[in-house]
Amino acid sequence: MPLSPLVAVPLAALLSSGLIVALRPLLQRYALARPNARSSHRVPTPQGGGIAVVAAALAAVFVLAGMPGGEIAALAAGAVVLGIVGAVDDIRPLPVRLRLPLQAACVVLVLAAAGGQLLPELPLWLERVLAVLAGLWFVNLTNFMDGLDWMTVAEMVPVLGALLAFGLAGCLPADATLVAAALLGGLLGFAPFNRPVARLFLGDVGSLPIGLIVAWLLYRLAGQGDPGEGGLAAAILLSLYSLADATLTLGRRALAGEPVWQAHRSHFYQRATSNGRSVPFVVGAVFVLNLALALLAAATLAVPGWTMALVALALGAGLVAGLLRLFALPAIRNAAA
Repeated sequence: MPLSPLVAVPLAALLSSGLIVALRPLLQRYALARPNARSSHRVPTPQGGGIAVVAAALAAVFVLAGMPGGEIAALAAGAVVLGIVGAVDDIRPLPVRLRLPLQAACVVLVLAAAGGQLLPELPLWLERVLAVLAGLWFVNLTNFMDGLDWMTVAEMVPVLGALLAFGLAGCLPADATLVAAALLGGLLGFAPFNRPVARLFLGDVGSLPIGLIVAWLLYRLAGQGDPGEGGLAAAILLSLYSLADATLTLGRRALAGEPVWQAHRSHFYQRATSNGRSVPFVVGAVFVLNLALALLAAATLAVPGWTMALVALALGAGLVAGLLRLFALPAIRNAAA
């Protein structure tokens, strides 16, 4: 069993928490998030904790693997560029026409370095276009879903923990396993500062590069073996809650003629708090759901084949649909009132 991923988790966690302590006075002065239409907080709170998360993760990878080249270098470069874009956007919002091309360029860079093909039945150019669109959407939905204390932690810690476990079991390449472990550690170091009621937010400086890194990890997982061998199904399952909440919300807003690029509070997890459910309940439910999805993903890898993949995907879709429905309904105490 390789030791470097197991070392990366505590190393990145310590680096992340230490950087947060050092940077927090500067973030308090220059990067306050003031309540707006999307916010769940009521008082100005410093944002930018993602600087520490991403920097700690990259530092842990570099320390344990040396200065990387090729794919990991492209991933690090893309993450740094998206971090800079997010940092600027945190302080002074950038127009969509500038943000999206920069994000797309980072996704193309990482995808070009990763190479490979997930679905040989499709023309390579078509799969590349679809992969870029999927990566761009995942980067943005990770940002959209970071609208509640501990939400990104509840979403990403089970995903990254599962990816680490899959890597240790030989279902994910060594470089991806190390990256998953390092990012997991970075988020664990950030978690105490973001627990409800949060003293620090992740910010776009963190959510955008985290979205890129996790998208790359899921792409690498999906590319393990043939499509029927479980990698693709496992990758979909690990991200299913975030994909469903963000995609259904965007579709609903688009059909209603609402400007989808503007801040809002209509995601299912946000509606849950508006419907009377507490923040700990909401993030706890998402965390438990993602653990269940991780177990289903593990089943698709342990028992390869389309039958297990389809059964696991159906069960996962049912669990996600159930939680989304619960979030959309008023809490019992409100309904009784």
